[in-house]
Amino acid sequence: MTTLELKGDWNIAKGKLKQKWAHLTDSDLHYTEGKADELVGRIQKRTGETRAAVEKALKESHA
Repeated sequence: MTTLELKGDWNIAKGKLKQKWAHLTDSDLHYTEGKADELVGRIQKRTGETRAAVEKALKESHA
């Protein structure tokens, strides 16, 4: 997952991720440029999903 892939319209992406995993909070989804790996790790920890599943969901949320 690259920083460029995560840029785009982050508010829309956050909404889609919250629809998929309702228990994620704004704090869980706080994205800071250059910290994409940290974001994926936080989502993984909170959801129990694999890294691949989280990255797929992030990519789909930008589609």
